[in-house]
Amino acid sequence: MRLEAAARMDVFRKLWTARKLILVVFIPLSLLPLPLTHPTSEACCAYVLMVTAVYWVSEAVPLGAAALVPAFLYPLFGVLKSSEVAAEYCKDTTLLLMGVICLAASIEKWNLHKRIALRMVMIAGAKPGMLVLGFMCCTVFLSMWLSNTSTTAMVMPIAEAVLQQLICTGLADGPGDSETTEAPEGDSAVSDKEENFDKNKLELLYRNDSDCTKQELATGEDETNGLGVIGHANGHLPQVAIEIPNVKRVKARRDSQYPTKKDHMICKCLSLSITYAATIGGLITITGTSTNLIFAEQFNTRYPDAKVINFGTWFIFSFPIAIIMLVLTWLWLHFLFLGCNFRETCSWSKKRKTRREMLSEKRIQEEYAKLGPISYPEVVTGVFFILMTLLWFTREPGFVPGWTSLFEKKGYRTDATVSVLLGFLLFLIPARRPFSSSSSSSYMDTAPDDNSESDPLAPMITWKDFQRLMPWEIVILVGGGYALAAGCKVSGLSMWIGRQLEPMSGLPPWAVTLLACLLVSAVTEFASNPATLTVFLPILSALSETLRINPLHTLIPSTMCVSFGVMLPVGNPPNAIVFSYGHVKISDMVKAGFGVNLIGVAVVMLAITTWGVPLFDLNEFPAWAVARNVTGGL
Repeated sequence: MRLEAAARMDVFRKLWTARKLILVVFIPLSLLPLPLTHPTSEACCAYVLMVTAVYWVSEAVPLGAAALVPAFLYPLFGVLKSSEVAAEYCKDTTLLLMGVICLAASIEKWNLHKRIALRMVMIAGAKPGMLVLGFMCCTVFLSMWLSNTSTTAMVMPIAEAVLQQLICTGLADGPGDSETTEAPEGDSAVSDKEENFDKNKLELLYRNDSDCTKQELATGEDETNGLGVIGHANGHLPQVAIEIPNVKRVKARRDSQYPTKKDHMICKCLSLSITYAATIGGLITITGTSTNLIFAEQFNTRYPDAKVINFGTWFIFSFPIAIIMLVLTWLWLHFLFLGCNFRETCSWSKKRKTRREMLSEKRIQEEYAKLGPISYPEVVTGVFFILMTLLWFTREPGFVPGWTSLFEKKGYRTDATVSVLLGFLLFLIPARRPFSSSSSSSYMDTAPDDNSESDPLAPMITWKDFQRLMPWEIVILVGGGYALAAGCKVSGLSMWIGRQLEPMSGLPPWAVTLLACLLVSAVTEFASNPATLTVFLPILSALSETLRINPLHTLIPSTMCVSFGVMLPVGNPPNAIVFSYGHVKISDMVKAGFGVNLIGVAVVMLAITTWGVPLFDLNEFPAWAVARNVTGGL
């Protein structure tokens, strides 16, 4: 009996090991009777859609590989020609993304992001409440332009250095340190303890780091929902390598007592605030996260006559959402972990600072001082950053004629035109100040690439810098979504789905939107954000057309709510990064994330029913949706 039980267990173990391979083979075979028994375009398209969706949600194969399924199944079943499918894999948003990646590569190469983060934290101070708010503000700002995961990977080591300073100072000073002291005139009190904290020096690790002994966060599918921390579930950039706290150090930290319970709560609050702030920042711009890009391209492809979604209109709608969410999330985390004594935790008075807070401020100032004076490449990057933003805003602002009105032919220039132009210039502009001999030394101090030191005309970024950050997997994933949407449109599947949803016609628009938001925010806790949105967008579009609701009324809130997978470490890579540092448990993430999820859904619903109505004219079923509905019906 024991041998039989052991044999059965061995069989089950082997089956579990091969579960993904079994799923890859079993799903297409089990669904094959659908197109064979109903050889219509709708049935064939539904078969391709279901196979791709199962591959995406289960992550039995990499997301990029699963996105290639329509490329060969659509031609095989006669839904779309091969040339038509191929055209869907490279759209305008691909060029937009490439230009943004060029700017992001320059920002990271010249440490402009680190300077911004440290400066904002210095302004906030070291009081727990203000420190958390300062880190959240700088994370939100950076996440507007970098991916959520890149931002978290960059900001979290800075926060960890501050937290380690707090913990080690508490261990050295004992419980008496919690009392406030007068700020010392000199730095003698700080310098006496500097030697105790050398091990806590801040260190940002990039992929070109030569230290092979450092432990990097693996891209294990079981731990990070198949994407891994350097994946792309909630952002469009492939991520920098991240130093993960040693397993023994994490266990020791969890098993041992922090100096006080308050210190532990500060560590939890600051760690979680960074991942939530990264999610909030990604909502603000079209390029902030890949889900925004997926929505923009699918919407513009499905409704080509709707000239309502661009960088400016999205920013006007989402920026108030981000500000409200930022404040409410900070208040929620403060209440949950720090209590309600805002006077104690948010005071800027130097007379109320503890010794640990002064040492934490000292550490942040030291790290900022290491950056030295602002360099010429940082200035150039900052100028390009501001210029790209201004050109995006002023292209077609809506209330006044934009700069595109200066050209005779209309409709040729998009946000991608601006980003590609400025990104191209970064490959040409030298990283050294021209006609200045004194610039050589400053360049040598800041240049991260030793190979470029001998070239006086070395550009701001190289192709290797661009290639290191370009998320080709996300490009293919987005293209797969476009291909699925095109197949649903041509085959008539989207209209068939819409007819099946007609019983919901009695619901008011806000109720339909609320149900869609709750559904996608629940699914995205366990499935990747881009895959979830790619599956739901065609369904929600067809539903809106059937119910004669402005499609933006359901699509925009669903796009935003798909980013609220913040309750579990597997929800998105930023969660996994924060969890890996060992300050928080899963129960902490669930408790805090549930509140943030509710805040997000509530604020998005408030936005779409208030200022979103006049901005997008949501009370009317638009003509561009009517034209799409009639065309689809034919």
